[in-house]
Amino acid sequence: MQSRMSQQNKTKSENSYPRILISGGGTGGHVFPAIAIADAVKTSVPQAEILFVGAQGKLEMQAVPKAGYPIKGLWIAGFDRSFSLRNLLFPFKVMNSVWESLAILYRFKPDVVVGVGGYASGPALFAAALLNIPMVIQEQNSFAGVTNKILARFARKICVAFPDMEAVFPINKLVLTGNPVRNTLYPSNLPAKNEACAYFKLDASKKVVFFAGGSMGAKTINQAIIQGVEWIKSHPEIQIIWQCGKFYAKLCQESEAGILNQVSVMPFIDDMRMAYQAADLVVCRAGALTIAELCLLGKPAILVPSPNVAEDHQSKNALSLQQNAAAITVKDLDAVNNLLPEVYKLIDNVECLEALGRNAKRLGFPDASEKLAEIILQYVPMDKKNVR
Repeated sequence: MQSRMSQQNKTKSENSYPRILISGGGTGGHVFPAIAIADAVKTSVPQAEILFVGAQGKLEMQAVPKAGYPIKGLWIAGFDRSFSLRNLLFPFKVMNSVWESLAILYRFKPDVVVGVGGYASGPALFAAALLNIPMVIQEQNSFAGVTNKILARFARKICVAFPDMEAVFPINKLVLTGNPVRNTLYPSNLPAKNEACAYFKLDASKKVVFFAGGSMGAKTINQAIIQGVEWIKSHPEIQIIWQCGKFYAKLCQESEAGILNQVSVMPFIDDMRMAYQAADLVVCRAGALTIAELCLLGKPAILVPSPNVAEDHQSKNALSLQQNAAAITVKDLDAVNNLLPEVYKLIDNVECLEALGRNAKRLGFPDASEKLAEIILQYVPMDKKNVR
């Protein structure tokens, strides 16, 4: 009897805390904002119980536990737009993932479910809609994904990172919050520039260009550097941090550009604070998270939108900055021949660099994580939010 009463009291105590389920992932652009949201919720209500739902074998299955949160993996993957026999499994994966999501929701009993995009977001949000659990969607891109468009009708709030999304989502549900950025990148947490340059064994008195290709690497950006060796040699006063991605590591490190003294090449950068702080100019893709980081830090950038993304949304992300004179865009098709000339033209134009940085900073949302946490916690019963 005593044991049963203890168990009931434990269950009652646990159920008195806010319970938030965050679904989605697949890439850093989905995973790291999700973790930033979770951190902000925990800052607001430390006793909150947070569970992630991701896709098996994807980045979130390592990154989320590393950040200190539990995660459940679904057997789900994207639909291959080119013909592939793997597409035959897609309907079964979706049905299985919805069923698994229903089971997870039934066991965890969340007060609210948050979708951040990515493979696992759709099944989890659909399951939440079936169970009538309050749902918040966080759309990171200026061009909404198909899944979020479909599920928007069931959401209580849709938090977006770019203005003018009324044509896609119901205006009465829209909230412009910006994209949450990991707090290690907040200006107050950044090192001094000389410390950042020392991290890469670079001279702090010289200018630095940071080429960021993401963890997988950006083929055309890498090719532009490899084929632009003569440009690099002719500008010894310009140093380069070259984050080439794991798939291209051997090729880039063994290339002529990779062995130049003024070039620091590596597959992946664990501490992005150092790279951003060392850089006078950033050259990168136009993913939503990258843009949020550039704007938060006020970094001048040349964007090379990836053509290998759904609905070409990176081009639309880049256009939103370019229209505000907050970045320069080079098309992926033109990058191999035109990227380095554009870099060396811009790096010597101090006024233009400063203007791009100022305009980017105006577009930043330094309190995005806190806004999102506040919106999510609106759907938690008041007695749970007041637990301390």
